Amino acid sequence: MSRVGKEIIKLPSGTSVEFLDGVVSVSSGGKVLRQKITGGIVVKVEADKVTLERPDDTRGSKALHGLYNRLIRNMVEGVSKGFTKHLILNGVGYRAALKGADLNMSLGLSHPVNVAAPNGITFKVLNPAEVAALNLGKEGVGAVIAVIGNDKEAVGAAASKIRDLRPVEPYHLYGIRYSDEKVRRKESKSGAKGGGK
Repeated sequence: MSRVGKEIIKLPSGTSVEFLDGVVSVSSGGKVLRQKITGGIVVKVEADKVTLERPDDTRGSKALHGLYNRLIRNMVEGVSKGFTKHLILNGVGYRAALKGADLNMSLGLSHPVNVAAPNGITFKVLNPAEVAALNLGKEGVGAVIAVIGNDKEAVGAAASKIRDLRPVEPYHLYGIRYSDEKVRRKESKSGAKGGGK
């Protein structure tokens, strides 16, 4: 990870970074993300770039050096562009709609499932034109949900919570999966051809 730690983080226009009392703050357009820095790692901020220095070359310091470089890089991208995870709902009667800021889904259960939007997370149900623009193909694609936020970890956690409600099954792709998730399809038992005597 030491090579990663030495990489220079370029700052987009309008993005500022401050390192004070062991906490790095990244801000842009009123959005702020903070991260505590430990292990003696020093964050140096110049006009349009950020570099990190470690106190020594021990394995632990090298690991933290690379970790914090990636975290700060993600924070910079988060406040300047944001992060989005797409989830595909597929199944008979599977639907999704927004109820205020929260997500209301029909997932083939006897009751609708509501997911409250965590702080800093926005849900969006994509329209057919937006789904077509993602080029997800036609197989096993029903409703598509976007989980949007500035914090990469929070976006991933919110998307994972939704996916865990109905993990995709490999026969008909019914369930919830990530848009970039590869599912190994299985042939259904009824479709298997018997060759025994």
